[in-house]
Amino acid sequence: MSEILIAASFVIVAILYSAVGQAGGTGYIAVMGLAGFAPNAIKSTALTLNILVAAIGCFQFYRIGLLTWRSCYPFAILGVPFSLLGGAMNLPAAIYQPVVGTLLLIAALQMARSARSAKLRDQEAAREPPFLRSLLTGGVIGFGSGITGVGGGIFLAPLILMFAWAETRQAAAISAMFNLMNSAAALMGVWATMPAFPPQLPTWLVIVGIGAVLGSWFGIRHLPASALRVLLSLLLIMAGVRMIIIPYL
Repeated sequence: MSEILIAASFVIVAILYSAVGQAGGTGYIAVMGLAGFAPNAIKSTALTLNILVAAIGCFQFYRIGLLTWRSCYPFAILGVPFSLLGGAMNLPAAIYQPVVGTLLLIAALQMARSARSAKLRDQEAAREPPFLRSLLTGGVIGFGSGITGVGGGIFLAPLILMFAWAETRQAAAISAMFNLMNSAAALMGVWATMPAFPPQLPTWLVIVGIGAVLGSWFGIRHLPASALRVLLSLLLIMAGVRMIIIPYL
């Protein structure tokens, strides 16, 4: 893949994922995998880009009052340390990518099924996620996100919506904060293994940051709940398929 094509792909990933509160980790991994980057470089780069995009999303959600401490911190209590632990571990791409891809496709199916009833589901959703289940969910997803280099929000948002722990936009806000905290913790774990960063990373940070500002603004201000769920479902499908087929290309 040419440098221009990689950069353009990253911008598109940042815009689409940030519109639903995601950081785009699976998208960056897919692009870099297709471009032939080494697994260690893919993991460290995806986490770095995740941190920037998630931070922009958190700022946007906080400004409109959707990001609260109570809705986020239970997921982080175990999510952050387990993400740090997972970040220090390395698995071959041929193992972790098909597993992650399959889980993403399962989540996509659930999202697609719930899109038509998004408004009703949001009305019936809990005001705050249950503490104990949030604690355990954060730990499991955090460990998986650390191993794979994915922020974890791409798994967390479908679960929150499936169990009606929060309404659609608040779920996006929670997943954005989860992505930020877990990506930062996982990158600390990766740093201990002396990761290799591509020389193009500063350029990628700039263009991904621009994409995140545009995507998060559009998603928060203009997309209805049903559209957010449909877009999230499509992103899950694309990310899942790419993760599964990359090891065989």
